[in-house]
Amino acid sequence: MTETTHTLRLDEAGLARLASLIALDLRPGDLVALAGDLGAGKTTFARAAIRTLLDDADAEVPSPTFSLVQSYDTPRLAIAHCDLYRIEGESGASELGLEESLARGAVLIEWPERAQSLLADDRLDIAIIETDGGARRQVTLAGHGQYRPRLDRLMTIHAFLARHGWADAHLRSIPGDASSRRYLRLAQNAERALLMDAPRQPDGPPIRDGLPYSRIAHLAEDVRPFVAIARHLRGIDLSAPHIIASDLDTGLLLLEDLGDRVFGTELTAGASQIELWRGGVNALLALHRAPVPERLDIGNGEHHIVPPFDLRAMQIEVELLPDWYVRAATGAPLGDEARAAFIEQWHSVIARLLALPPALLLRDYHSPNLLWLPERTGAARVGIIDFQDAMRGPAAYDLVSLLQDARLDVPPEIETQLLAHYCDEAARTQPNFDRASFEFAYRALGAQRNTKILGIFARLARRDGKPRYLQHIPRIWRYLEHDLTHPELAPLKAWYDHHLPSEIRVRTINA
Repeated sequence: MTETTHTLRLDEAGLARLASLIALDLRPGDLVALAGDLGAGKTTFARAAIRTLLDDADAEVPSPTFSLVQSYDTPRLAIAHCDLYRIEGESGASELGLEESLARGAVLIEWPERAQSLLADDRLDIAIIETDGGARRQVTLAGHGQYRPRLDRLMTIHAFLARHGWADAHLRSIPGDASSRRYLRLAQNAERALLMDAPRQPDGPPIRDGLPYSRIAHLAEDVRPFVAIARHLRGIDLSAPHIIASDLDTGLLLLEDLGDRVFGTELTAGASQIELWRGGVNALLALHRAPVPERLDIGNGEHHIVPPFDLRAMQIEVELLPDWYVRAATGAPLGDEARAAFIEQWHSVIARLLALPPALLLRDYHSPNLLWLPERTGAARVGIIDFQDAMRGPAAYDLVSLLQDARLDVPPEIETQLLAHYCDEAARTQPNFDRASFEFAYRALGAQRNTKILGIFARLARRDGKPRYLQHIPRIWRYLEHDLTHPELAPLKAWYDHHLPSEIRVRTINA
């Protein structure tokens, strides 16, 4: 059995912070085995981990010495805390239902040596020994099997935080998105920051011309584009987070915390949607008044080349619809003739889009990635937090992302009003702004983006086990149907009407 080992020397508070870091990485099926003498700190570790998952520093977490097992349902996952000290032999341990607990969530076990043969092969062993007269603990962590790379990553994060003066930070998780990134919120005295954990992702299988999807669609493969784009946005007085510290090679960034007033949350709390979304439009207007960058400084002597939103990228995105959505909705792949017609129709639309003057396109400019900062002024009142996949492409793309939000409804009257607001301001401040071309691009890019999203949401459900995205499909269809009413998209509309008629559009996709 392969394993990786790390040894730390920590005081009791440091042990609790380590427990928090490990707790925020726990997944269903994880087993953490806590070994050590009486009073070494096993229960201290378990209690800190459980309180972190409960997001309650004062939660009552009794020792399970007499109950043997204490179970908790936390917002992230169920967790069972077991104490085998009073167990006589492994037959007694087998009656505690460890397999059932692992099926429901994660398990923390004290005195694991009393049931060694029952422990999962993929697990985290933690041995705690008192040192320095009880003032400190020697903590040895051993990751077995599939836990090995995860432990290495956790220790890299632990060292990064210590290196940049955040070793004493209180940690909280932030709900993730559809990406592989994750974020932790850090609080240390009066200071606040975010940790972005975004290790470089391996390329997927080649799907065209020897390249994986991520290369064709120009998706960021590490944190360097994020750093470069953040520096650019801040340089034109937009509210991207300041990079406090970075380790570009390991994919760790310490970011300014812009708060949690995300547009969707603000809307639920009763904020004015027209005010929030107008702020988002004004930030785009400021972005589009600035020169379009092709080469951006990362800050360490390296540069990032901003890729173009080219034919291959646009085309591979719309092909997510026949590749994933059509099969999911109809139970059968799209026929070769229908697929060829789909590609031909999109080629003619994309050719017109590529002829338009480029802007910096942030790509995912919508409610989950925008924060309301009312204490700031002008375009800086909108915080922007997701832009690592930025490209050079038609300016209308980000306006579509905002006004045809995939996650929540934007009423047609607000979309119409703010589209007019953008065009009026652009005509006033941007030389040679062509309103008719922009409005065509808005509808064509709306059709392109919503086509892509239908495919992505079907893929997230069927391939990645994330069915919650399917709830948004009726909204995406409403946007797409409206975009396709543009007179110059009539041939494309005819394809959708013939191959994906209304009875298919309303059909439930099974994850």
